[in-house]
Amino acid sequence: MKKALITGIFGQDGFYLSDLLLKQGYKIIGVAPSKPEITDASNSWIGDIEFVRGDVSSFDSVSAIIKAVKPDEIYNLAARSFVMDSWAGPSASALCNAVGPVNIFDSVNKIKPDARIFQASTCEIFGDALDNPQTEDTIFRPETPYGISKLYAHLMALNYRKNFNLFISCGILFNHESPLRPENFVTRKITSSAARIRFGLQERLELGNLNAKRDWGFAGDYVRAMYLSLQNDCPEDFVIASGEARSVREFCSLAFRYAGFEIVWEGRDLDEKGIDVKTGKTLIEVNPAFFRPSEVNFYRGLPLKAEKLLHWKRLVSFEELVFKMTESDLQDLSKK
Repeated sequence: MKKALITGIFGQDGFYLSDLLLKQGYKIIGVAPSKPEITDASNSWIGDIEFVRGDVSSFDSVSAIIKAVKPDEIYNLAARSFVMDSWAGPSASALCNAVGPVNIFDSVNKIKPDARIFQASTCEIFGDALDNPQTEDTIFRPETPYGISKLYAHLMALNYRKNFNLFISCGILFNHESPLRPENFVTRKITSSAARIRFGLQERLELGNLNAKRDWGFAGDYVRAMYLSLQNDCPEDFVIASGEARSVREFCSLAFRYAGFEIVWEGRDLDEKGIDVKTGKTLIEVNPAFFRPSEVNFYRGLPLKAEKLLHWKRLVSFEELVFKMTESDLQDLSKK
């Protein structure tokens, strides 16, 4: 039985990856500050996982875990991944996103050099990209503390792969979402707000840049690429993306339609509003407080390498993703 060590196991990717690996017959060890209580069926999967206390930002903690577990595969999903937070606490982002992965690489090199490592990189390392779409060869130009910290880890992964012959595959993950996304992420903020407005629990939604376009996919699809990258003959870097770019405005229109509203957009820039056709009420407004410093307006990835070498394809379309998230929020509120 293969053993997989997963950091960041309580994020959305950790949930979907654990589910996938359990079905593949893996023994899973999750790294977490503490083991949570099982409160309902939605997190009953926790009972199938062994947990160890750990902190990726501590080399001693990481090396002790690697020595005790001796994993066959390591999936490093631990990150401070909310981009706005990286501006508020850049040093905390650097500790988790940059130092943490290097602690893993160094510990594996010294203790279990035959372990295979998946490092979760991000499209944010491309920043204001020169290429459209972005590929594995696109020049890195990160614009945020989050992107910069993740680029350090990405480059160190390449360094350990080259100089120590470690099996480290990096997935350059474009935006991937699910009903498990926290509500501070824009996609879940949109779907949960649409549901609350539908049930009369909220009057309107305030957002930042409606023109920003992102390449959005389903997290359940993207963890398959993580798994497949470690089954590949050689370690590689892979862009994992849908190949499509959709605006925040499009995401809103679709989510609100699934929630029972038809939105028409009026005004421009900071004065733009999303208005319900049936009632004439303003349901969506722009609030400049939600604009990011160094906003990148466009990301779109080209996953041809993953499709060719890993035989990976996304299964959930953009429309299906938005429906999954909106329907989940509607169902949660209908039970209350």
